[in-house]
Amino acid sequence: MPSLKVAALALLAATGSALPAARRGSLVVRQAQNGTVPTTEVPETELNDFDILQIALTLEHLEEAYYREGFAKFPDSDFAALGLKTEQIEDLKRIGQTEQEHVSFLQSTLAQAGVQPVQPCQYEFNVNDAKGMATLGALFENVGVSGYLGLAKRIKDPAILSAAASIVTIESRHQSSLRVLLGQVAVPQAFDAPLSLRSVFSIAAPFIKSCPQGSNLAVTPFPALTMEAAQSGEASAMTVGSTVRVAAASGGSAATHCAFTSGGVVPGGTAFTPFSESTGCEIPQGVAGVTYLSLSSSAPLNGALTDDITVAGPMILAL
Repeated sequence: MPSLKVAALALLAATGSALPAARRGSLVVRQAQNGTVPTTEVPETELNDFDILQIALTLEHLEEAYYREGFAKFPDSDFAALGLKTEQIEDLKRIGQTEQEHVSFLQSTLAQAGVQPVQPCQYEFNVNDAKGMATLGALFENVGVSGYLGLAKRIKDPAILSAAASIVTIESRHQSSLRVLLGQVAVPQAFDAPLSLRSVFSIAAPFIKSCPQGSNLAVTPFPALTMEAAQSGEASAMTVGSTVRVAAASGGSAATHCAFTSGGVVPGGTAFTPFSESTGCEIPQGVAGVTYLSLSSSAPLNGALTDDITVAGPMILAL
């Protein structure tokens, strides 16, 4: 059984689409700033196509900045030291270029529909070397795909959904390409797992320092979930059946289960195991590849992890 290792990362790299000019709207979700409570937070079920496109652009801005800043910080020689050939380094840079194109496409689409596109924010990625940049990038891409899958059911216009899908397939290729360049298994699982907007934003929020007024999502992140310091060094030895000990930044006392959301877990996409603050929880059968670990207040038989029972997380476990 492949081992699991914990990765601290984040992002919802989202999607793009073609917007019907007949509809006009505005971004009705605003992100909480510096711990303040948002005043216009909108349930995910009430998001319209424009909201979803603005969410997509918000997080494409983040991803574009990640690659741009990373390539400015680390010279080609740092990537060559990882064993990458000149052609492979160019492939890596093309990933960043496509993210720039995604941003331009979304900006143009929204503007042509009469909607003011959200602006980029200020970010803090804290990546220390070229390998860390590529590793985090691969996880960013996977979270982006999961975010798209979670929001795709909210898109009402078939043309928008089709255009969004044409971007998310590229995000998926980015992830596989980065894994190959890092010497990892290209396709670690047979399916990708969807995440809710709030779960994805909870992963992304630590990387966002501040946003211009009117360009911030009003999504309240779940409390952060961390692995106990004493166990973090054991992460690479974890497999199905291993015990993982985690703690929530706040509010963890309501948790009764660990929720492992992973591609291919049926029914519902999430496997639950009992949780105790003192002993942690066991990694269940059926979990493989990139997996999202959350704490929940119950374990529904349908295997569906919803925002109303999520207590903390998600934390990313990756092959």
